[in-house]
This record gives sequence, C-alpha cells and structure tokens, in this order.
Amino acid sequence: MTSFPEVRIAILGASGYSGADLVRLLALHPAARIVALSGERQAGRSMGEVFPHLAGLTLPKLTKIEEVDWSEVDVVFCALPHGTTQAVVKSIPSHIKVIDISADFRLTDIDSYAHWYGHPHQAVELQAEAVYGLTEHKRESIRKARLIANPGCYPTSAQLPLVPLLRAGLIDPDEIIIDAKSGVSGAGREAKQDSLYGEVSEGIHAYGIAKHRHAPEIEQELSSVVGRELKIVFTPHLMPMNRGILSTIYVRLTPGCSAADMRHTLENTYVDEPFVRVTPEGTAPSTRHVRGSNMALIGVFADRVPGRAILVSVIDNLVKGASGQAIQNMNVMLQIPETTGLSQIAMFP
Repeated sequence: MTSFPEVRIAILGASGYSGADLVRLLALHPAARIVALSGERQAGRSMGEVFPHLAGLTLPKLTKIEEVDWSEVDVVFCALPHGTTQAVVKSIPSHIKVIDISADFRLTDIDSYAHWYGHPHQAVELQAEAVYGLTEHKRESIRKARLIANPGCYPTSAQLPLVPLLRAGLIDPDEIIIDAKSGVSGAGREAKQDSLYGEVSEGIHAYGIAKHRHAPEIEQELSSVVGRELKIVFTPHLMPMNRGILSTIYVRLTPGCSAADMRHTLENTYVDEPFVRVTPEGTAPSTRHVRGSNMALIGVFADRVPGRAILVSVIDNLVKGASGQAIQNMNVMLQIPETTGLSQIAMFP
C-alpha cells in the first residue's frame, strides 16, 4: 500500500448522516487519522453508541465544537446544519483547510444567500476565498484553496451532465428542465414530520416547488459556464428510499446537434475521470447502481420529439453528493491521488 503523510482530521457534525459517512469512508483512507468528532447533543458518547455500524473503529468520543483542540488538526470537514457553519469557520485558525458540506459558502452573492436562506451572511470576508468544489470541473481552483464549498447533492447530479454540454454549445441554455428525485437521507437526521415513515413510505411527493434552495446554486454555476444569467426549471421529489439522487433532465438541442453529439461530448469529457461514467447507449442508470459509492452515472437519450433530448443522472446523495465528493476534494487539496479512500464499488442490489 502506498504511504502518505498523516492527515489529522476533525469532523464537525459527526452525528448526522453525512458525518457518519465521512467516518465510514475515512476509516479506509490510508492518510486519514480522525482526531476530533463533534456532535453537540451527543457530546460524551462514542460513535459506536450513536452509529453501531461504526463500532470497533478507533475514534475519539464526540465533543462540543468549542472543545476541539485546533492545534492537532490539519483538515476540518463541516457537516453542520445550514446557517451554522459560517460563524464556526470564522473561529477556525486560518492555516487549517476547511471543506464545508453545508450550503453556507456555495452562493457567491451574499445578497442572494440572504434571500434564499433567510438571514445575512455571517462570514462575508471568507465567502470571497471560498471555492465551489465540483471536483471534475474546478480541480485547479480546489488545488489552491483553503476553504471549499462542497456542492449540494441535486446540483452535483445536474451539473455533471449539463456543464460539458453547455460548454460545447450543444444545448439551449434557456430550455433546461430538471426533474429530480432524492432519498430521505437528503433531509438530514433531525426529526421532521415530512421525514416520518408514515409520511414518506408508499408514495412520492414534490416539494420546494419553484423555490428550492438548490435552484440558485445550479443557476449560478451554469450561468458561469455560458457567461450570462440563466434560469432553469427545477423540481425535487422525495422518494421512499434511504439513499440516492436521480435527475431526469430535459433539454433542447441547438440547431444541427444530436443526442449522439451529446453522448460523444460527455464520453470525451469524462473518459479519464474515475468517478463519472456515461452508460452504454440505451441503458438507463439507476440509483441502485451507485449506492454507497462515489460514482456518477449519466444516460443519454434522444427524445421522440425532434430537437430534444433527455439525460438521466444518478449519484448517491450521501457520497458523491456530500461526503465522498468532500474527500475527493481533500485529496486534490493535499495532492493525494484522487481516488484514495473512495474505491468502494456500489452495493447492488
């Protein structure tokens, strides 16, 4: 096994789903040593008590954030609730690298952030240095960054197919419809009525219609590709499953372009990428094909309506949509081979 310099890691918000998946993945990372775990309401307990599947690992007990000894930390993963990370990151010494899994640093416009999240930005000076961490398309910026804004799960599934196609001019930027479905873990581990078994099982429902907070994030990043402001149609749905994102994306082709051109562009873009794959022609990817892995699968289909095409993009919302992509970004930041600690094959069925 290749030897790497030890990386001392703190995970803030380790008692949530993303925090637990960070622990699960980092336990097999040869450079990682977890030195601090925070969980405000679980402080004093072991991770094995909170998450029995992690029992047996050599881990520190959960503490409160103010008890973390920053002198022992090289990298911090923040898996805290939205709206709480900005103030915390301001208190972290500036030599420590930070990867934020919340939405607190994703929107570059602080007024837009205040509008969508309902309170003023609390770390404006840090927002200016935050790098949006869609690894496959921001690698050079990530390599030089101290603070990474890890993308949201829906935006990751939407951008991986759309960015290369917009860049190549193959689709109409003003005719994008994203119909997305998520597993219940995307809502977090807090007790909420809408996440109760009786509310979720045996059905599917749309939510955040025309007002979901991931819409401005997607628009921000796609607008930066085409060089002007875009508006997209985005509707998320909650599915009775634990993990996974499936985005069905409807696009209009630019004149003279075809679904075959789209497939060719996506295959060429991702041919050397370890975690993004275009499925064989005629094969639709499913969330069960990526469950537990850092993979993203993209299917490309010609619509029966002339001049239109359909993309199907799937990821595991807790891995490529959160903790896995965060570790991928850490590897890039520290110049560790990008796949380190992320070689898990999807669990199927």
